[in-house]
Amino acid sequence: MSGFSRQAAEFLKALEANNTRDWFEANKSTYETALKRPAAVFAQALSAELAGLTGLPHRPKIYRIYRDVRFSKDKTPYNAHLHMSFGLDMPHRAPPAWMFGLEPDRVVLGVGVFAFDGEALDPWRARIAGPDGAVLADALSRLERDGARANTPELKRVPGPYPSDHRREALLRCKGLTVFLDHSGAALAEGEGAARRCAQELNRLRSVFDWLVKPI
Repeated sequence: MSGFSRQAAEFLKALEANNTRDWFEANKSTYETALKRPAAVFAQALSAELAGLTGLPHRPKIYRIYRDVRFSKDKTPYNAHLHMSFGLDMPHRAPPAWMFGLEPDRVVLGVGVFAFDGEALDPWRARIAGPDGAVLADALSRLERDGARANTPELKRVPGPYPSDHRREALLRCKGLTVFLDHSGAALAEGEGAARRCAQELNRLRSVFDWLVKPI
């Protein structure tokens, strides 16, 4: 079975309410059987689905449940969610990734680049300012009308040399681009065929992936 059992979301809800080391250690066997081991199977299955969907190889990454609290005021030790990313297993200057998140009360699916590095940021802005930017803006508008949510701009001002009244000023003020779909409950990721269902939903974001995967 490629999907999770109902116990996975139930565990995350309980962890959210009891986020302590003592509770986690007392329930670690449930974490292993309901979340950790199924996550490894699901990640491989969804990676294969995405490779089949795009014709490109993907590499899954499962993020740790243990939080890094060294520089955080929030000292709760565990993430009450399961997050994965699926990046391109091939050279790319600014590789986009697909995202999957199982949370206590929802499944989150997404695609994008959280932050373009220094070498990719200027070419990204040049694409946004040019004809390619109109293609992306239209795709984002369609997705947002269909219920998707995109990241908000990180910068208050449009960076030079672009005018402050540029028609795509909001995108020019972004340092990355991510788009997400939210699904209430965990049913999408549960049971047989979960990886395929999630891939089909991610395919709704294909226009953004295709735009990002083009060489910068």
